[in-house]
This record gives sequence, structure tokens and C-alpha cells, in this order.
Amino acid sequence: MPKTAGMRPLGLRSGADQADKDGCGPEGRLGRNIAKTLFTGSFIFFPNDVCTHMVLTNYSPQQLEDEETLTSLALRVMVVATVLGTRSRKLKLSKAQPIPLDLSLFYNNKAFGTYPGEASFDTLGQSYPAPESKTPSYTSGDTGTAYSFPGYTGPSEPDNVICRGQTIAVPRGSYFSASFLISEDEEFAVVSGNVTFTYADNSTSMYELRSLPWFSFLTINSGELIFPSRFTATGVNYNTSHIFERTASLSPGKELHTITLPDASNVKDGRLHVFSISLWKGAAVNVQSLRPTQKWLGSGAQAVEITVNNAGSECVAGSGLTFSVLGDGLHTTDKGHLRRLCPGDQQVVTVGVEASSNMPINASVAIDNSADQWFVDFEDVRFGLNEWTTDLDSLATHESPEWFNGAKYGIFIHWGPYSVTGWGNSSPHESYAEWFWWYSTHHPQADPSEFYSYRLRTYGVDWAYDDTFADFSASAFDPKAWVDLIADAGATYFVLTSKHHDGFALFDAGRTSNRSALHYGPKRDLLGELFDAAEKYQPTLKRGTYFSLPEWFNPDFGPYGFDQLNSTSVPGTSSWPGVLATNPYTGALEPYVGHIPLPFSGNFLTSVMLPQMETLAYTYGTDIMWCDCGAANVTASFAAKWWSNSRKQNRQVAINSRCGVPQAADFDTPEYTSFASVQRRKWESNRGLDPYSYGYNRATPSSAYMNASAIIHTLVDIVSKNGNLLLDIGPRADGSIVQAESDNLLEAGRWIRSHGEAIFNTTYWFVQSEISGGPDVRFTQTDEAFYVLFLERPVVRNGEVSVTATVPAVEGDRVSLLAVEGGEKLIWRMISEGSKTILKIEVTDALLDEDKFCWVFKIKYA
Repeated sequence: MPKTAGMRPLGLRSGADQADKDGCGPEGRLGRNIAKTLFTGSFIFFPNDVCTHMVLTNYSPQQLEDEETLTSLALRVMVVATVLGTRSRKLKLSKAQPIPLDLSLFYNNKAFGTYPGEASFDTLGQSYPAPESKTPSYTSGDTGTAYSFPGYTGPSEPDNVICRGQTIAVPRGSYFSASFLISEDEEFAVVSGNVTFTYADNSTSMYELRSLPWFSFLTINSGELIFPSRFTATGVNYNTSHIFERTASLSPGKELHTITLPDASNVKDGRLHVFSISLWKGAAVNVQSLRPTQKWLGSGAQAVEITVNNAGSECVAGSGLTFSVLGDGLHTTDKGHLRRLCPGDQQVVTVGVEASSNMPINASVAIDNSADQWFVDFEDVRFGLNEWTTDLDSLATHESPEWFNGAKYGIFIHWGPYSVTGWGNSSPHESYAEWFWWYSTHHPQADPSEFYSYRLRTYGVDWAYDDTFADFSASAFDPKAWVDLIADAGATYFVLTSKHHDGFALFDAGRTSNRSALHYGPKRDLLGELFDAAEKYQPTLKRGTYFSLPEWFNPDFGPYGFDQLNSTSVPGTSSWPGVLATNPYTGALEPYVGHIPLPFSGNFLTSVMLPQMETLAYTYGTDIMWCDCGAANVTASFAAKWWSNSRKQNRQVAINSRCGVPQAADFDTPEYTSFASVQRRKWESNRGLDPYSYGYNRATPSSAYMNASAIIHTLVDIVSKNGNLLLDIGPRADGSIVQAESDNLLEAGRWIRSHGEAIFNTTYWFVQSEISGGPDVRFTQTDEAFYVLFLERPVVRNGEVSVTATVPAVEGDRVSLLAVEGGEKLIWRMISEGSKTILKIEVTDALLDEDKFCWVFKIKYA
């Protein structure tokens, strides 16, 4: 991130005579005090009307001699001018700065080593490799937060804190937010605990400090810091390891005294580690960071993100603020706008910029409120849209496009020869039905659902998996009906399994393989038909392709075959062996029908994997490359070429987190997972309508599929925390869709489409995700409105519904019950009860009866 040089005024002008008389002009006492602070970067010029307001704030003369009070007052006046339209002049304000905390007294663990066994981050003698940088600091490329980060401290000195409920005193002051660099030490575990912030008035606030796994099989995670490997006790494992960044909002206007870490030190569940904490200090509205991205707007201009905080006591409201970026060779083509920002909140404003050079320059963020203009200066900022290369730093500049961020809801489709077997047992013993071939050949060590027994009694001893090809008919497949269902369900994109781990392709794989639906089964280009139907009948749907990088039993994958875990200590570990499957009853090798031998000088990666991925990208025009199991891969070369070519076509495309290169991951992909708090990094939770299968499972009763209420609640919860929901259906082998899945999708879709403005193209609320202690409420927002979404029927007491949260509502806003006739204009008020702020909305039970599943109150900004 670029360094900050503070703020500068556009120019200085003398105040009116009355202002001089009141002491506000350049010759008055206050004016001299202001001039004195010029060299600190904390400067504002008050004309007469602002002086009058200042007098009304009842600041004592002694307080006005204090530089910190003066700066705070200046910032407050800036916001008052924005809200009330006061005619102030050009403003210069000091920029908020991160304050790294010294945690060295609390260090109790060593995370970094220079050789195997030197450090033991977990209890198994494993550790991170020492960071390449030797400086004891780190600045986040995402948030601009500067941290004290010791890195490698020698062979014995600790460098991080295992959370055991320690209480950390902080420098006295009012802070806007607290940022953490964290991790955990148990494979596959997501470890979390509540950190507690205690203020001078003895009030507290809490935040869920959550870490994804510190290393992940197939590099499925992507942290703020990414390390190329980890040390085991005896060697090196080249799955990447990660440290994650989390940011908590703090109670605005309160003096923070202490931070109490959670007690998350249970070895069995995984321990939570804190490497660094930094506090953002500021007052009123301030710019935290300026971040040029490699995305572009509809105009073609580069998208530049400005993170804006409100650490004051007044809301930005009315016409709000307008943002532009200035600098040598820069031209702002698309100004950014911010209609509402209340105390404690943070939003990211996007500005479109054209740059004449990609060399580092000094740049300024210009902020207008129709009456005034003020600036924030940044040094060494690099603008410009660049070609992507295979360099990891280059790949890391790509991120999820805005259409994906706003899309929120997609349909996943698992369909292939495994739909013929279509069995995964039923809960509580259910397993993924699409893994039928693998489970049935890995008995007893990895077959908890008894696929082996089901296969034997259903198909006999001589049956082979490829015998399913003839029955994979797609005879009832109607691609128009499928895309219509997806659209009617309220979804905005879909992802089809173009090829699963069985190596059977639903697309034309050309000379790489005849193991496809074009040569066997339906003898049709199923992917092409579905994409064509979407383009013709539902052109707004974005189209994605699931693609398994490895193939379980393709002998050409043999040189790259792998086990997920050590097969000696974990005999039932998942594996992609790259050898022909063995009949579990006879010991005979099963055929791999449609396999085309590699060319003489070829290998699986360059002769099969890469050309198939390029076919999906260029021939079929996929919008999302949704990989799976990215061990050995060609992702760097594929991504660099695809992203650069797509830019030339004005297409913004995405790659998920499973392609084997975490720097090339645009979004995370947890399975059957939701979070209790916001994750700033974009994520997409994927799961089936089925309780625990993606492929069709004939053992699942109709009543077990997610119903409309569960679909809507899951979607709203995930969207409110910056996620997308990719919800899977598993069609039968003939292409028909289970009636319960279709019915439930359509019922949910009617609600989703009528309430879509509270879902699509929204963003999360920085202040909080849920209400501690209930009711079950979530929040979303746009630049025009704020939404309160009840996942349970609101309780009416004394004719009102209560929301205990500091929602950003101001006088003149209009509150409505979304999509309910008669609920277009509701009376509301804000009250305080002790330290709590409560929104009260007048509504009747009769009006609430007109909706179901989720009740949405919309606050339309005045």
C-alpha cells in the first residue's frame, strides 16, 4: 500500500471582520493556534458561520488551546457542514493512522523457523517458514493497516500469542477499529473465539475472531500473508500456509482501555494465535486507504477503491460526499458517491480513473460535499491496468469482479455418470453420491456409508463404473427448462460440472479425451446446450464451469497422484492415485473408457488439463472457472492468459480458490459452511439442497431437502457477511430434476425476486452482522438504502417492532416493510436506553401476516 503524506488545503483565505473579532481569523487567538498546528498537518480554516457554530458547542477557551481538541473539533465541524449544509471553506485534516500495539510481553509461541523442527507453531513440531522480509513490520495490501510484525526472531525467541484470555492494555484514546493478524494451528479446523473490548465507562463490545486453517490441502485458502510451504517436524510440505487479517469495529466516541483475547487454547480443537494488533485512530470522516485495483468500470476506467471511516459523532447524510482522485497524469472519469455514513461505520467508495502512466506518483483523494472540498494525500501510488503474467505478485492483483460480488446467489449442478448410480446412503450416514466410484473401491478403510455393499447387491461382482455410461441418457434434459428454473429460483448465475473426478466430460474435449458425453451416453454436448440456452432465453445469467483438475483413475495422472493425508497413519484418506481402479470384489483392473494416450512428448498437465481449461475459457466462454482439487496444475499460465484476453474482450471473469495457486484465487469456497461474522475477503459458500450430497442421491427422502425457508435464511445470512451462496441440485441421469428440489427452489425464488433489492448488489454492514442475544436479524445496505432483515417473525410490542442496533437512520428517512402492500410508509423513531440505541417501527401483526420466511424493513435515505 502507498504511504500517506497527510492532508493539504486547496488554498487559504482570510475570514470576515466579525470572525477576526471573535478570534477565528488569522490574527485572532484561535487563528494563531490553527496556524501553529499547520506544521503537524492538522489544519482547518473557520469562516464566520462555522465560528458561530463552534461557539455554540460550548468548548472552553482552555479546550480551544489544546491541539488535539482543536483537531477533533475541526473534524466535527466538517461533518456538521456536510449534514447541515454550512458554508465552510477549504479544509485540511490529518489522516487517521494505525497504531500498532506491542505484544512482545504476551508472546508465548514460536511460529517461524528456518529449518524443520526449529519451531513448533502447533503441537506437532510444524511451523511457518521465515518471512522473506527482514523488517519488523507489515502493511496490509487490502486495508492499508500497518502492523508490528516480528517475523523470524531467532532460534528460540517467541513471536506470537496463543489466546488464553490475556488482557492487553492499550494507549488511552478513542479508536475507530481494531485489526488483527491471526491464525490457528489445527489442520481442517476453523477456530474462533470472542475478543472483548472494554471502554472507560466499563461498557464492552465483542467481536468474533475467526481463523481459517493455517495450511490447507490443495491450497484452498488465501490469507493476507501467504507462505509457499510449511515446515513439518522432519521436512517441508509445499501446500501453502497462511496468516489472516480480521478487523473489528469499535464503539464510536468511547475511550478504549483494554482488549481481552478469547480463551482458544484447546489443543484438540485447535488454538487461536494472534501475531499483531493495530488500532485505527481518527475523528469524524477520514480516508483509511487508497487502493487502485485491476478491475474496470463500464466506462473502461480503472476502479480505484477508497476506504472511508466515520469515527465522529454525526452522520454523513443528505446529498452526502463525492470523491475523485487527483495526480499527475490522472483523470477521474467516474466520481464516487457516499450518501450515508454514520459513526462507527466504514464503506468502500469506488472511483473510475484513467492514468497516463503506471509509474508511482503522488495522488490526492478529493472529497466534496457541495459546499467544501478537502484532500487526503498519498505517496508512491501506482495506477494503470496491466497485463497479467505468471508472476505470483501479478496474479494476486486479480480479484472477484463486481458483478460476482453483487450476484449473491448461484445454482450449482452436479451431473454425470454418477447420477446413474445415484446413491450415497441417507443421514446420518450419508456421503457424497458423486464419489460412488471412489468409495466403493476403498472399502473398508474409507467407506463409512457402505458403498461397497450397495454396489455388490445392486450391480454384482463384475460391474465396472464405466458401465454407467450407457444409462447416462439425458433423455429428459431440457436446457431451456433448466435455465428458466435457475432464473425463477432467483439465482443470477450457475456452475455446471464440466468434468468431475471420474474424468467424464460434459463438453467437447477435442483431442484430449473421448471420455465424454459426446462419445458415450447421450452423445450430446451437454455443456454447450446449457450455455446456448442461457444465452438465448436467460441472457442475464452468468455461466460457470466446475472443473476437476485431477482425474482419480486416469493412468496419465499417475506422476502427479497424491493422498490427502499420510495413508500409513490415515488409511482412509482421500486420494487421487492416477492408476486404473481395481474391482473391489475380483481384483481386476477396471477400464478407463474413452482414454486417449498422451502424445510422445506430452504429459497430463500440458496435454490434457491445460487444453481442456482453455476450451472451457475460449470455446465455451465460461465466466467462472470453478476448479477443484488443485494439486499439480497449470493455473498460473492459464490465468494470466485468460485474464488478459478477457480484458481485451471487456469481460471480467473469475477463478475460485481451488485451482492450486492461492494468489490466483478470487474468492474462497467453503463447503456446507456459514460464518458468525463478516469476512472482508469475498467468499462463496457451496452446499447441496441435499443434506450432504451434491450429486443425485436416491436415498434422500423428499422431506430432507432444504425447504424454501432454509434456502432464504441461508442466503440472507451469507449475503449479510459478504458471501455468495452457490446452492447445488443433483439431476437424475435422464436430466430430470427431483420434484422437491424444483418446488423448493421456486417457492424460495418468489420471495427472493420480490425482495431482491435487499439481497443483490448490496454490501455488508461494517458495524455488526447480527444482534447479540436476538432477535435473529441481519443487515445489508446499498448507497440508497439500509435493510434490516428478520429471519424470525418480528415481535410486536405496544404496536412497535424494536431493533437494538445503531442503524444509520436520520430524520427524513422513509421506513417501509419491503414488498408488502400497505407497508410503504411506517412511522419510526430512534431512542436510547442506557448505552443501547433502539430503532422503533410502528407496524401491525396484520401487516406482518402479509409476508413470510423473512421480513425486511427498508430505510430509504432522505
